[in-house]
Amino acid sequence: MTWARFQSLYYTHPKLGLSLDISRMPFPDDYLEKMQPQLQQAWADMAALEAGGIANPDENRMVGHYWLRAAHLAPTDELRSVISTTIEAIKTFAAKVHRGEITCAAGKFKDILVIGIGGSALGPQFISHALGRLKAGPDKMALSFFDNTDPDGMDYVLKQLGRRLKQTLVIVISKSGGTAETRNGMLEAQAAFRAAGLDYRGHFIAVTGQNSKLDLLAIQEGWLARFPMWDWVGGRTSALCAVGLLPAALQGIKIDQLLAGAAAMDTATRQPTLRENPAALMAVMWYWATAGRGTKDMVVLPYKDRLLLLARYLQQLVMESLGKERDLAGNLVQQGIAVYGNKGSTDQHAYVQQLRDGVDNFFVTFIEVLKDRSSDTSLEVEPGVTSGDFLQGFFLGTREALSDKNRSSLTITINEISPKSIGMLIALYERAVGFYASLIKINAYHQPGVEAGKQAASKIISLKSAIRAALAASPEVSFTAESLAKQLGQPAQTELVFKILDHLAANPSRQVIKTQRQPWFASTYRQLL
Repeated sequence: MTWARFQSLYYTHPKLGLSLDISRMPFPDDYLEKMQPQLQQAWADMAALEAGGIANPDENRMVGHYWLRAAHLAPTDELRSVISTTIEAIKTFAAKVHRGEITCAAGKFKDILVIGIGGSALGPQFISHALGRLKAGPDKMALSFFDNTDPDGMDYVLKQLGRRLKQTLVIVISKSGGTAETRNGMLEAQAAFRAAGLDYRGHFIAVTGQNSKLDLLAIQEGWLARFPMWDWVGGRTSALCAVGLLPAALQGIKIDQLLAGAAAMDTATRQPTLRENPAALMAVMWYWATAGRGTKDMVVLPYKDRLLLLARYLQQLVMESLGKERDLAGNLVQQGIAVYGNKGSTDQHAYVQQLRDGVDNFFVTFIEVLKDRSSDTSLEVEPGVTSGDFLQGFFLGTREALSDKNRSSLTITINEISPKSIGMLIALYERAVGFYASLIKINAYHQPGVEAGKQAASKIISLKSAIRAALAASPEVSFTAESLAKQLGQPAQTELVFKILDHLAANPSRQVIKTQRQPWFASTYRQLL
């Protein structure tokens, strides 16, 4: 890599405090020019999306997450009004909680429990971890999460909260109001409040679609507050609506700065000139690295502890958006880009060995943060050298070591971690995903595979109910998995019956006894009398 190539391919935007280096991606000199015709369609697709076109034809929906930080761009007065009023309502509610004007029986609220899954948890978690305790002193409120339907995981969180549960706000997030994992978390939290002698209704907040099951429940039970989700904001792009903004505001994060950073990045990434548009540059780099077919993985390596959860957040944004079986014309394409990552320099002691010397099936995105810490002074761990100097040294050294083996990388550099820069990163990746989707001609804004998984899970729950009913009806009978599957008239599902029986037997409250036999598939199960 030469200085001349670096000079010619380095993008920088001083007002944003962001730079992008694509010089270590080994594309030929004429590649960017050759991509211009395809990008013309990407510009047009993005303009149509932002103007309110139906970008999700499967559900006849607009896709309007860009309006969340620039309400004046929304296509109707009604949308412009509801976006602005919701942001103000979030700020007002958070301020009243912080001032003690909204309280619970035990006094001021001190903790927050967020219950959600997918985009209803990943965005809030990323923002909270990146921006928590950014300044001196504690956050205004501490956040915990139920982000799965794992009972042990929920018990773990509840034990951490302990006696603080009586001063905990609970935010239940589900657009449809019927998401099983979120409903289960809500029921578990309600049970914990009842067990502690607390009226959960004065602690619970709903973030959901209008007239959803959750919305109607919150109205019926008189929950503390309700905030809207809209069908034109997908879960993976919901971090900057009430889903992410409400927990952030309650934590004490300046949400106006988050939104301002995203809006500033949106302006920069609307530029219809490739070399002046960082999101478009990223998209064409992804296209080059993966041959437009997802042939290589995206490794995200932020050299900052606060960006630890960025890769997890991007997994959903990138993989759910781009992982599609068919293109817009209905052709079988099986597209997508796999994303993984943790943080530097931790990863140098984990999988960088394979990145440098192993299978070449990836490209790296390094993220560099110039400012070491929020305070103005740093300890010198060696004469004239700080811990932050070592962190940059490891980043630059790792990048160089990969380049020496012709391993591709690009680097995003931001000045510091702040609400503005986190908003910028969210918006940068949202736009890059949209551009890349246009380049490979797929719909980035639907997720039929996710729905298929939910439907399959529903069938398994129904099978489990049938198994329990059969066991209860014949407690004197010891069934093998095979004999029970035959009795249920589902011999083709014997493997599932076996897995469900083993799960029931492992949990004493289900009162199913397993008798281990040889071979293992001769083991029997019966219901306790």
